[in-house]
Amino acid sequence: MARVILHGFAVSSGIAMGAAVFPDRAPPAARHDQVDPADAPGEIARLRAAFAAAEAEFVEAGRRLPPDLADQAAILTSHLLICQDPKFLAESERRIREQRMNAEWALEESLAAFAGIFRRLASPYIRERIQDVRLVADRILNHLIRPEAASRIPCPAGSIFLARDISPADARNLIPRRFLALVTEEGSRTAHSGILARNLRLPAIVGVRGLSEEVRNGEDLIVDALQGKVLLSPGRDETAAYAEKKALFAAHEKRIAQNALYPAETEDGQRIILSANADTADDIPVLLAAGGEGIGLVRTEYAFLAGKTLPSEEELYAEYARMVAAMAPRRVTFRTLDIGADKLSAGGEIPHEANPALGLRAIRYCLRRPDLFRRQVKAILRAGAHGNAALMLPLISGLPEFKRAKALLNEARQELEAANIPFDPHIPVGIMIELPSAVFTADILAGEADFFSIGTNDLIQYCLGIDRANSLVAHMQQPLHPAVVRAVKYVADAGHKAGIPVSLCGEMGSDPYCLPILLGMAIDEISVAIPAIAGIKHLIRQSNVAECRELLYRALYAPTSHVISNIIRPLLHTRFADDISFFIAQPETYL
Repeated sequence: MARVILHGFAVSSGIAMGAAVFPDRAPPAARHDQVDPADAPGEIARLRAAFAAAEAEFVEAGRRLPPDLADQAAILTSHLLICQDPKFLAESERRIREQRMNAEWALEESLAAFAGIFRRLASPYIRERIQDVRLVADRILNHLIRPEAASRIPCPAGSIFLARDISPADARNLIPRRFLALVTEEGSRTAHSGILARNLRLPAIVGVRGLSEEVRNGEDLIVDALQGKVLLSPGRDETAAYAEKKALFAAHEKRIAQNALYPAETEDGQRIILSANADTADDIPVLLAAGGEGIGLVRTEYAFLAGKTLPSEEELYAEYARMVAAMAPRRVTFRTLDIGADKLSAGGEIPHEANPALGLRAIRYCLRRPDLFRRQVKAILRAGAHGNAALMLPLISGLPEFKRAKALLNEARQELEAANIPFDPHIPVGIMIELPSAVFTADILAGEADFFSIGTNDLIQYCLGIDRANSLVAHMQQPLHPAVVRAVKYVADAGHKAGIPVSLCGEMGSDPYCLPILLGMAIDEISVAIPAIAGIKHLIRQSNVAECRELLYRALYAPTSHVISNIIRPLLHTRFADDISFFIAQPETYL
């Protein structure tokens, strides 16, 4: 029997068995020394050298980032920008000069001060930023404590990689042929570590409390990234049982991959488009091979985060046109810029905001910067001439906002027409439904929009008042909460009544427990992470819409997510008896 079983959030499915490697578990303790004023310049020089070494490490990591992780470059760039932030270095230097702290102590105190400020703001955006700052600070501290070994991590092949958290800079150490799985102490289902693990096809569990205290380096582990469990020093019977389960999982993955190119059509003839979420054109060969039938969400933020200057219209057009041409005749849906001024690496005044997640971001920022918005939508309009493109506006709260955005879009059309530049004049313009205000006015918005796309990650967060980046409440992110189910149904009905298609993206789309509900609502398109495409198509082909519709109506009158789950569970274990155990299980925690 296992010595200990730890629990976390499974974010990339699979099973792995191997020895634990926890490179950053026990670094040499940072010295906390008082320094003489005469020694302060030397400590500041050490600190600057460590910042420079970490910066060089991030630059090199970006240069060596594997092609299949190109979409992670934006995250890596944000870590580089934190490292280059003069306020972070200046605050640490101030503590050396004024409080006579040595470099390590000053860095840790500065980090603690910044983290305290961020934590009090309690927004999802800031929570994730805390982890980013910690990751950067850990690398700088490593260069201070052991500069000669900061970038060398002795990790034998066939190991389970454990960490407090990881950055895309660690990607070159996480080659699947070398490591079998990833487990982190921090993080949630939307953490960078989960995105990295899914892209690398590594089983992964995040948010595992007690990891650093319980696990011994070299200890045998079983990572069950279906149930969200880590077994420490498992017994012989457990090892044998999981070896069999691992073989069955591999056989299941091979079987569904063989049928990935078949359409997602239910037994009774309902056709659903299964699209992929993407960042750049580099994702396209992989998503097509996985059975993707379009791109339901292009996250256009990458180009705005990757450089020191904002991209030009021509640069954006070149990338967008490349994507549209490569996917033709399949639809490519571009979400316009969905970050705030504080996230951009360059460009214009950056107003201070106490809570950026609820402030000047997405369409709000674009309306504040019409020059930037027109630049991007002109590039999308031009790209549309190369195939089948659509344009989607995020974080729309109501009709006036949508009309203002459409007016700017019309100005962009007129500018292109006047310049005799080819573009798609009839490009569909849709709304991303993420806010409760958009849900409750969906019938009004449907009269103006060409389509709806329900962004379930943010919709659940805003409906339930949950910071999904906070591991203390991440378990409350319940897609089957009655409020969420009713909200999605209301939007789907409003869209269909107005005769416009309704798509859905976010983690809800790849959750087999939510799939019968979505089929019952007649959602037209589901956009998921690339690794989830084949599995969801496989389940759709085994489904019956009439059966799902009956189940939906029962769920709409259920009082809790627990009751809804119990309504769905028998169907799953009957219809998908041979498959459901190979998908990430629904957490046994309900509101």
